[in-house]
Amino acid sequence: MNRIASTVVLAFIALMLLSSTVFVVDQRKYAIVFALGQIKEVIREPGLHFKLPPPFQNVVFLDNRIMTIESPDAERFITAEKMNILVDSFVKWRIGRGEAQPKLYYVTFGGEESRARDRMSQIIKAALNEEITKRTVAEVISGQRGKVMEGIRAKVVQEAAQIGVEIIDVRLKRVEYVEQINTSVYERMKAERMRVANELRSTGAAESEKIRADADRQRSVILAEAYREAEETKGEGDAKASAIYADAFGKNPEFYKFYRSLEAYRTTFKNHGDVMVMDSSSDFFKYFKGAGAGGAAPAPAKK
Repeated sequence: MNRIASTVVLAFIALMLLSSTVFVVDQRKYAIVFALGQIKEVIREPGLHFKLPPPFQNVVFLDNRIMTIESPDAERFITAEKMNILVDSFVKWRIGRGEAQPKLYYVTFGGEESRARDRMSQIIKAALNEEITKRTVAEVISGQRGKVMEGIRAKVVQEAAQIGVEIIDVRLKRVEYVEQINTSVYERMKAERMRVANELRSTGAAESEKIRADADRQRSVILAEAYREAEETKGEGDAKASAIYADAFGKNPEFYKFYRSLEAYRTTFKNHGDVMVMDSSSDFFKYFKGAGAGGAAPAPAKK
């Protein structure tokens, strides 16, 4: 019985020793092997690895995935023209993949990611300040935004390499004026738009007057031409009518007088309520008296 118990105890101790000498490196991790408190080896390859049992050797794991540092609030910077702007930025980073980078990262920050983030935030802010202070607002916002990000990235990459960090990307998310400046900028933009609008209105009014004056001139010319043509046509019609009357009068003067008298009777007696006081012996009524009173009846015109 004692032999079985001793065997179990020895097996348990052996299992414990074996488990303390075996460790697994995940593909998302780096493993740093320490020997008596000194860094002996950095393991980057995932899989099963062996070491001496504690306290001779122990292992610390570091995350090798890409991480993001994003400012919680927009930070204020001063441009070259002494104007305050708010900038939101973010940085993609990870522990360097070089031979000495993970070791340098651990020595610098003791493996604490929070300390690394704080240090990276300081580096990013310093780089932003250096690039923005030598440029105007227009250059930062649109004109040279790409150059600003490249300059920031170059400075951050250089300083991050000294602490075992690799920079993947640097971006400016938002660049805008502070609230106090926004009002003045909006008012200036509004005044500029009003000025442009007034210029357009003035130009439009001048063009409308010009078009209206040209239209009135064309109208007057068209009316004058139409009146002239109408008068010419009317004159030609009157001349033709006079010629026809004269020709008809020359062929049969008596019939012409008779016809004109009928026309006068029709016009005069058109309204039955009219009252006329005239001498019955007047020439106006001579065709009412018969052929004897008015003369011989008009003979038909010979063809």
